[in-house]
Amino acid sequence: MHSVLRSLMLAVADNATVRRIVATAPVSRHVVRRFVAGVNTEQAVTATAALVADGLAVTLDHLGESVADEAGAESAVQAYLELLACLTAEGLTNRAEVSVKLSAVGQRLDEALALRNAARICAAAEQAGTTVCLDAEDHTVTDSTLRVHAELRRSWPRTGAVLQAYLHRTVDDCRALAVEGARVRLCKGAYAEPPELAFRTSEEVARSFARCANILLAGPGYPMFATHDPRLIDIVGERTRWYGRPPSSFEYQMLYGVRPAEQRRLAAGGNTVRVYLPYGSDWYSYLTRRLAERPGNVAFFLRAAVSGG
Repeated sequence: MHSVLRSLMLAVADNATVRRIVATAPVSRHVVRRFVAGVNTEQAVTATAALVADGLAVTLDHLGESVADEAGAESAVQAYLELLACLTAEGLTNRAEVSVKLSAVGQRLDEALALRNAARICAAAEQAGTTVCLDAEDHTVTDSTLRVHAELRRSWPRTGAVLQAYLHRTVDDCRALAVEGARVRLCKGAYAEPPELAFRTSEEVARSFARCANILLAGPGYPMFATHDPRLIDIVGERTRWYGRPPSSFEYQMLYGVRPAEQRRLAAGGNTVRVYLPYGSDWYSYLTRRLAERPGNVAFFLRAAVSGG
């Protein structure tokens, strides 16, 4: 049942008709408030401050991807520059970083444009005393994203990369990035991919995640484990102890609005827990992919749709 629901949610993630219906439905407001931290910078910074006060770290994603022109890419860059300025003003940059989708800053128009725009964000983040992580997207831009990441690390070596465990290639990508100073977020993956490139079942993806986690933990880099799966959280905990990794040498990451009690539990145990906090008006594609990732998320959406809240 979960695989059917997941396939359905991913299929409608980019459907304009469904997007319009869902975006205007009253129930959507209730669902969005749980998973998206507002539509503007002020709301995002307020949510960040609350999470930091609870002992959590944060990575902020200004929602939007695959811009149509250079003006759209420039708008995304300006949103991040404004965000970094506000985080600095509120004294939050020691606990908050930013996540950037390269397609939002022009990757599908021109890789060089995306590199220049991402470099502007990295430079602003460095001035603010924080870092940038390049989000993963579908497989068609993986090579491009990793090329841009390698270039950015020449000037900003703490620039992070995201690898998706459901892709067959990710074991090799983990080996390549398990190096000194590298920051790598490992997640399961949230895009509809062809079967020849990606594992299909949840068990296959979980096994791949565990293999990739071992590779990252065996290296000298800084791995960031983005999962809500209790089994994988336990595996990561056991493997970090086996490798003798202190809590300062890795972190857990979870989505805003998903398992908040578990986030606080892990943080209370001395772990760094970073909350992935999305904000902005372009929330539809993000939300449908997040709901597709876990049966509990889909069930929450369906309950909200039936109850009206």
